[in-house]
Amino acid sequence: METPMLALVLHAHLPFVRHPEHAEFLEERWLFEAMVECYLPLLRVLDGWERDGVVGVLNLTVSPALAAMLSDDLLCRRFEGYLGQLEALAGREEERHTLQPAMARVARHYRDRLAGVREVWVRESGKILAAWARHARAGRLELMTCAATHAMLPLLVDSPGALRGQIRTAVHEHRRHFGQAPRGIWLPECAYAPGIERELVQAGLRWFVVETHGLLLADPPSPHGIFGPVVTPAGMAAFARDPASARQVWSRQGGYPGDPRYREFHSDLADDAEWEYLAPYAAGTGARVATGLKYHRVTGGDGPKEPYDPDAAGVAVAEHAEHFVRERVRQLGVASKSMERVPMVVAPYDAELFGHWWYEGPQFIDAVVRRIAIPGSGIGALGLGGYLGRHRANPVSQPAVSTWGEEGHLAVWLDPSNAWMQRPLRWMAGRMSALAKREASASGVRLRALSQLARELMLAQSSDWPFLIRMGTAKEYARARFERHEAAFRKLEGMISGRESWDEPALVEMESKDNLFPGIDPQWWV
Repeated sequence: METPMLALVLHAHLPFVRHPEHAEFLEERWLFEAMVECYLPLLRVLDGWERDGVVGVLNLTVSPALAAMLSDDLLCRRFEGYLGQLEALAGREEERHTLQPAMARVARHYRDRLAGVREVWVRESGKILAAWARHARAGRLELMTCAATHAMLPLLVDSPGALRGQIRTAVHEHRRHFGQAPRGIWLPECAYAPGIERELVQAGLRWFVVETHGLLLADPPSPHGIFGPVVTPAGMAAFARDPASARQVWSRQGGYPGDPRYREFHSDLADDAEWEYLAPYAAGTGARVATGLKYHRVTGGDGPKEPYDPDAAGVAVAEHAEHFVRERVRQLGVASKSMERVPMVVAPYDAELFGHWWYEGPQFIDAVVRRIAIPGSGIGALGLGGYLGRHRANPVSQPAVSTWGEEGHLAVWLDPSNAWMQRPLRWMAGRMSALAKREASASGVRLRALSQLARELMLAQSSDWPFLIRMGTAKEYARARFERHEAAFRKLEGMISGRESWDEPALVEMESKDNLFPGIDPQWWV
């Protein structure tokens, strides 16, 4: 009898941030922090499975914008400097806490952990994408793509050229980085609306994930509920997110990361250290920025935070991994009683949760898959594509419009604080398609300008900018980035259409700043 399955899906994405015009730039640290805390620790986990012969599959979606940064020579060199500074700071911290044994122990923990990160970075020659591709070929990872710049695809349904450009660019970039075309795609923010599948199918994509109510409100209802995919009328498989496994990891009240033994995210060395001591590690900003060296555990209650104990946190990881697997076995056992096939739970999360927000997250992923791999665990870890390979016949149903954003729809990205972005975005999408059609035979510098026009449009379409504005996090930077890409687009549009004089130095400057997606084809927007 086939074993019930769990599909762990990690969605790896960060907005494209690259500023060669500055020696150091604060927002580039978003990437560097994720590399130290999430991406490289995840590679260590996969290497451990390879070493120990652990049988299991992890689904990993990699946005093309993130892939562009992870493969960028400038950003990789800057990461080297960031990692070196962090290692030096951890070394000084161990000395500073000589008379504080509990704190010194945490400092040694960071020193050893950073040494492990450095070891992976050096062994892989800084090529994280190539390492992920190697694990995918070995069957430990099932890789998926995402919209090129994490655009909200339902907002592009009435701009088919813009929708096609996001998808075709994503497929091309995935093939370029990983050596094979993707079959699955992560819909940014799990945002789905009928009409997007046309371009997905034509690009060779075959499955995606929707939010829970996307399948629960499907027409007709799926006989499997959320424990098996449906096939949309356009021919794509749609899996649904399981809310129970989501709550256990995401929930602020009652979720695993709130355990008092885990590291407290909101308490950083930068909050307490003297400025003269901290300044050399502040990225030239002249401001206190988080170092990632955090000395306290969640603790609980309203009193002072207790020192972090890595060993106690490791015990908590083991307990929670066992509980997570036990709950999935119980859940799948209940579901199997009303199904004609073996059920599967799909548990997707933002990858950056594991290691950044939840410091012990990579350990948790490791412990869950190792627990599942034990014979007789009652469950298996499988890729979404692997499931479809075993179950080719699935019910046909139309998923409902949905997203995993606040309140389950597009309110976050069409909020009064950011809805003003939609009018210029729609104008830009229309002009991109019109100019690409008119300039079908463009070559040389005109083709370069058209290609850069497409880059500026896609960067303006990133869902990250309206999200950051709505949430009030780095909203000034988000607004500035959107306005920069809009201004660049308008200048290029004027040059190509002949309304403005040709300015090749301006084009060269844009190409040097926003250099992602080298194989872009403007004809995808026609």
